[in-house]
Order: sequence, then structure tokens, then C-alpha cells
Amino acid sequence: MVKILNYGSLNIDYTYRVEHFVRKGETISSRSLNVSTGGKGLNQSVAIGRAGGNIYHAGCIGDDGKFLLDVMQEAGVNTECVFVNRNIRTGNAIIQNDDEGDNCIILYGGANQAVEKEQIDDVFERFGKGDYLVLQNEINNIGYMISRAKERGMVIILNPSPMDEKIMELPLDKIDWFVLNEVEASQFTGTDSGDKRILAQKLQEKFPDAKFVLTMGAEGSCCYDGSKFVEQEAFDTKAVDTTAAGDTFEGFFLAGIVKGMPVEDSLRQASMAASITVSRPGAAVSIPTLEEVERAL
Repeated sequence: MVKILNYGSLNIDYTYRVEHFVRKGETISSRSLNVSTGGKGLNQSVAIGRAGGNIYHAGCIGDDGKFLLDVMQEAGVNTECVFVNRNIRTGNAIIQNDDEGDNCIILYGGANQAVEKEQIDDVFERFGKGDYLVLQNEINNIGYMISRAKERGMVIILNPSPMDEKIMELPLDKIDWFVLNEVEASQFTGTDSGDKRILAQKLQEKFPDAKFVLTMGAEGSCCYDGSKFVEQEAFDTKAVDTTAAGDTFEGFFLAGIVKGMPVEDSLRQASMAASITVSRPGAAVSIPTLEEVERAL
């Protein structure tokens, strides 16, 4: 059975409900504070698990983050590849969530930036040809992971978020799938076009051997493999909290692809899952199950 390895971030989220985002020099009071699980890596693993994927998570936490393992395990995620570093705090995020349902986030890397190559080598011994590797940009040694995965014949998926200069230093020619939002696609291609087809074609020119999934919020999503272009409209929903929407989309899309679903069906499933996520508060806790998504469809 094909295995999906998500080598990704594990965070403790501190979400503050505010009337508006704090401005320079301003002090405001929050209406509430919610402490929960988060990190793009954890969110994506939970989404893949709830979508029925055969998912393994690898990463690093501190002693304060052990409860994150319980959350992943409850979602069907194998956590035997998570390392506990007792000398550093678990990564965390400070999130402001406003009355419009939007958010802004400050990340502290913590244990996510303490992943050692020896740990990576040990993890990759358990995976081989045809298995999938999922990566984001919230942990260290990503370039080393890409090279090790390619050596073992794995299929590599990169979600380059948060986008920064380190991304351009990676061996991007080894990536099989890019999952990008509109801003990330524009940064890769150097174009400000909001047209999905133009962005997809420009990406293909830059990375001719890769496939691309673009998420564009209310404008929907698309997938392009160099020859076939598939679009999916976004489902209407009342946004309560957009945290983890993109992670939910990626997790459900990837789970569908690995199970052999057509791209059209995978996009539709992912779009519905994301629409359910934004209708609920929180990150991982807002991610639906496959049964919920199928009922909604």
C-alpha cells in the first residue's frame, strides 16, 4: 500500500479573537484565547488522515507538544517518526482572527527548526519507490529531504509556504507536484496575472517536469500537468476562520490522487473540504472527515 510521508511542522496555536488586527503602536484586548494544535505540517497530515490516506508524520516537538501526537493519532496519522527534543520548545503560532473571518499569523519555529540529518536518514529508511513525500517551508533541512526522497524514488509534493528566499535555494527541479496559492505562483513566475491559466502555463515553463495545483480562494482552484487543465469552482460558504483552509484542500486533494481518483474528483473533494473548514473556528479541529465531505457533496 502506498505510504504518504509528511515531513512537516508541528505547532501549538494561540488564537486571539479580535475586532481588528493590531496596528503599529496599538494595544488592543482580545475577546478570547484558544490554545490548539496547528502547523501546516500537522494540519495537512490531519486532513490526509481524515480523508482516508495512509499517512505518516515526521517532525520534531518539545516536551510541551506531546498532546499534538494524540490529535494526529485520533485522525488516523501514524506518529512513530516524530522525534521529541527535550532541549527546545515546540514551535508555536500567534494568530489574530478578526470579525471578517480573516487571520494574520506570527510563527516561532522552535523544534521545527531543529530537525537533524541523522533523524531524516532514519525516517527515510522506512519509505521507498512510489511512496509520497509532502513538504512545506516551516522546518529546516528541506533540501536534504528532497534529495533523500528522490534517491529513494519517492513522489515529492511541495507547498512553499511561507514563501521566502530559502525556497529558491532548494533543488526545485526534483519536485513532482507544486501546491501553490495565487501569491506564491506570482512570486515563482514574476507575473501579477490573476488568470489561473496564465499562471499555470508560466509555472510549466519554469518547471517543465512538474504538475501544479493552484488555489485562489473565492476564484476556485485548478490543476495543470502540462497538457490537461482542470478547473474547480469554490463552494459558497460563510467564512468564520480561514486558518487551515489551504492545508485541508491539499490534504484531501493528495489523498484522492494517491487513491487513484481522477483529478476532477480530487479537486472537487478538496474544495468542499476547504469550504467546510472555513465555516468553523480553529485549525486542525476544523478539518472535516471524509464522511462529512461526501455528505456535503
